[in-house]
Amino acid sequence: MRASGVIKKIDRLQKRAEYIRNICILAHVDHGKTTLADALIASNGIISPRMAGKLRYMDSREDEQARGITMKSSAIALSFETVRQFTSNKEVDFESRFLDGSEYLINLIDSPGHVDFSSEVSTAVRLCDGAVVVVDVVEGVCPQTHAVLRQAWLENIKPCLVLNKIDRLILELKLSPLEAHYHLMQILEQVNAITGALFTSSVLEETAQGGKDTKAEAEVDVNQVYDWSAGLEEKDDSSIYFSPDQGNVVFASAIDGWGFSIGHFASLFATKLGINLDVLRKTLWGDYYLHLKSRRIFKGAQAKGKKPLFVQFILENVWAVYDAVIQSRDKEKIDKIVRSMNLKISARDARHSDARIHLQAICSQWLPLPKAVLSMVITHLPNPRDLGRDRIEKLMCSGLQTLDSFPAETQKLAQDFEKCSPDDSSPVIVFISKMFAVDRKSLPQNRPTALTQDDIDRRREILRQKKNEMIAGKQEKEEEVAESIESEEADKDGDVFVAFARVFSGTLRPGQEIYVLGPRHNPSHYVTQGNDDDKRKGAVKVRIGDIYVLMGREVESIDTVSAGNVAGIGGLESHVLKSATISSTLYCPPFRAVQFDVAPIVRVAVEPVHPSDMSALVEGLKLLNQADSCVEIVVQETGEHVLVTAGEVHLQRCLDDLRSHFAAGVAIDVSEPIVPFRETIVPPPTVDRVNEEIGKDGQAFHFSRLKLAYNGLVEADLPSSDNVTETTANGVYRLRVRAVSLPDDVTRLLARNGELLKSATATAPSNVDTMLREFRRELDEAFRAAGPPWSDGDAVDRIWSLGPRRTGPNVLLNAIADYSRPSVWQRDGDDVLREFDHAIVSGFQLATLAGPLCDEPLMGVAFIVDAWEKTGENATDADSFGPLSGQLISAMKETCRRAFLAQPTRLMMAMYSCQIQATADVLGRLYAVLGRRGGRVLSEEMKEGSSIFVIDSVLPVAESFGFAEEVRKRTSGLASPQLVFDHWAVLDEDPYWVPTTEEELVHFGEKADYDNRARKYMDAVRRRKGLYIEEKTVEHAEKQRTLSKNK
Repeated sequence: MRASGVIKKIDRLQKRAEYIRNICILAHVDHGKTTLADALIASNGIISPRMAGKLRYMDSREDEQARGITMKSSAIALSFETVRQFTSNKEVDFESRFLDGSEYLINLIDSPGHVDFSSEVSTAVRLCDGAVVVVDVVEGVCPQTHAVLRQAWLENIKPCLVLNKIDRLILELKLSPLEAHYHLMQILEQVNAITGALFTSSVLEETAQGGKDTKAEAEVDVNQVYDWSAGLEEKDDSSIYFSPDQGNVVFASAIDGWGFSIGHFASLFATKLGINLDVLRKTLWGDYYLHLKSRRIFKGAQAKGKKPLFVQFILENVWAVYDAVIQSRDKEKIDKIVRSMNLKISARDARHSDARIHLQAICSQWLPLPKAVLSMVITHLPNPRDLGRDRIEKLMCSGLQTLDSFPAETQKLAQDFEKCSPDDSSPVIVFISKMFAVDRKSLPQNRPTALTQDDIDRRREILRQKKNEMIAGKQEKEEEVAESIESEEADKDGDVFVAFARVFSGTLRPGQEIYVLGPRHNPSHYVTQGNDDDKRKGAVKVRIGDIYVLMGREVESIDTVSAGNVAGIGGLESHVLKSATISSTLYCPPFRAVQFDVAPIVRVAVEPVHPSDMSALVEGLKLLNQADSCVEIVVQETGEHVLVTAGEVHLQRCLDDLRSHFAAGVAIDVSEPIVPFRETIVPPPTVDRVNEEIGKDGQAFHFSRLKLAYNGLVEADLPSSDNVTETTANGVYRLRVRAVSLPDDVTRLLARNGELLKSATATAPSNVDTMLREFRRELDEAFRAAGPPWSDGDAVDRIWSLGPRRTGPNVLLNAIADYSRPSVWQRDGDDVLREFDHAIVSGFQLATLAGPLCDEPLMGVAFIVDAWEKTGENATDADSFGPLSGQLISAMKETCRRAFLAQPTRLMMAMYSCQIQATADVLGRLYAVLGRRGGRVLSEEMKEGSSIFVIDSVLPVAESFGFAEEVRKRTSGLASPQLVFDHWAVLDEDPYWVPTTEEELVHFGEKADYDNRARKYMDAVRRRKGLYIEEKTVEHAEKQRTLSKNK
């Protein structure tokens, strides 16, 4: 009955969009998001306030409770009734316009803070209009704090700030109120510095784009210098920063249940001090002090040695409460505080042996945390009707499209977004950010309910009828009834998928017919072709199942969901894989895909222990792929099923889900983690391993004995120079190719613009050409800046193709004297191409997709074709060696591989950036773990006002497995790392190196017994892929002898 009343209340509140707030809680791991969410949930009576911070209500998974971190974003609908604010001012202030005694609906989404689950943050941010960013005042700004602020900025949602765990400043750091004030100011400056950097980069990007357009349209004086920072002065940034005097900052201790904003104490002291409320609100934070005699507020508290107002009226009072209750436990002082604040503390709390319980009872009544946070949310975060034109265009325009490129019918939908109207005349527009699995038994229609007397009588009558049928000799009915009962129970087992969605326009109802719009859907087709079913491409008509209100661990059925609300939608599991746009009109475009901050990089191969379970495992992997927005399932050419995840913790969670839910009962074998590598070449070294100069005949250095053995070559195959020549099998064509290393800036530029190059190869909107021209200009500048031989000016125009997959960070350059083909930037000119031109490109693509070291993709390599000659005559397209195009593909692939091997080869490792906070006494043990795993410390800084060091380092992904656990073990839990994929780095060791010179043989010995990490990584990958490995099973074996004869 209670749940029914809550649903009726939510159904009533959701129809008024201006009284709805869709918010998510964002923070670094262990900064107090879930504890804050517990406090807000307790304000609605869903859980006891005593259990807030202990129950972790939004963490519904067992592994979340065991690890103490959030892994899945989950939503809950809360209500908050404001208290009418009375003011003596003639003009009502900004906050009082919202705190008018109305009731608001808060759709709250709690998101993970661990970097492995940042995809869950992306799905949560897409559905919200505002965010509450939580920062631990002791740890300060951490990597994920920066990441979530950037995600909120990119999605155009407005954030508010909660400075949490202020109790740690009192009890752990032992700071005085004045020291805490300066510490809080530093934390706030750090957060605002991130916001300012995001704002500056955004404005400079817009200004730069405008400057390029201006220079393209008008002739610019050569002596004129363009001011790229001119736009910063024109843009208003006053509303983007966090400032307590603006009301968008709350100071809190979620574990103790208290929090406040400046406005609370301003209204409290304005009457007592006889100071204007607005003046006091603006001066309570900052370098202001009160002159007691004149009762006037002046600036310059720090210079004059005065206490700032924030310290005098706020922090000293908070410190006094903690001192009385926790530290001195002075009963008389506690009673005096309770009486002065008119609080009612129960005798049970007052006599409790744990002083923290007594403190929570006092502070939660004096400074209630839910009231402070939700009042800030209602006052400063937008409602669904304040979506903003910029965000609407970002949502509707995927890829490189613009709103103007859509037909007029589609452009009109932007008005429906702004109206956010629940009327039936408005089109239904819904975005699904992810699919999540729910136990079928936990659905409202399948839950066990209390039996009424009518239900008992009806069941008794059914049993009586069955008994009479059995007595009458109808025994076969008994088996049918048993089978029907078993089938009903089986139907209630297992998981069902529910869509996590936001309604942007219209009203959604169960049973409603609607279109699921895929990424290939183009609304422009229906202006000319109509809406016939046989002409729909990328759109599927479906019927909506049940609709649910998300209530944390539970879901409740509801009849309708109006525009501006977050809800769960059933019945779409067979039509939506991960995310989708659904609409009642085909003129709605598919929304821009959710951008994930972390790409999946950790791979494992999975297979069933018993081959007969293979089909069940494949089905389980499909369900896992649908349930997790970041996971990828790859089936390799060998038939191996590979699970790709974002990190070690994410991998463990996916395997647990596979074993317990999606492939329950299937015994699974999991391989060692598969770490991706890249293959590259470097300029020839000038000295060997013992620092002896290499002469001009150093070509033998490049082709060692191991290099020949690993690639099936003989000495006769050695090229005489860097140019490698190869002919087709029938001898008709001869190719001459050389490989050179690309400049680092060019490689990074190509890797960063992969999406743009992919759009250029497909049918793309018109503005792609403009962006492609700009990218070509940047690429030309990077080539020129690299110096000879790239600075001749025509390297960009000679690009034949990019690879692999025509978008990768490798280039094929045309240096053939008598073949002036169009470059990759030109879309026309196919009529001047040579016959079999496509075969050369295909061979290059195959060569860059799987390199000769261990069949990993190439990176940063340029293949220059110096000659493509026809040597044979009267050859047919198909002879005994197969089609000529196939022979050319094979010859080009082999030529590129041998040209690659003719240069010093290297492996490239994926690298994590790692930030660790630790105290001075564990730094030595921490550095030992990093050094043992091949990590490198970049910087070490001590946090001002604390004994904590912040260590920035890089760590190879291949050595990262078990790293976090080892760090925690070696440091007794005082340090915990955060690993984020950062870049690819060259491992400066030749995997084929063996001692050759006399000096190397003397120094390293004939066997070279040292740890060649590149060789170890290469052999591990080759062994996994079934490639040849040069290794000896037994070395220097001797005949075994017994010490004594058997008697």
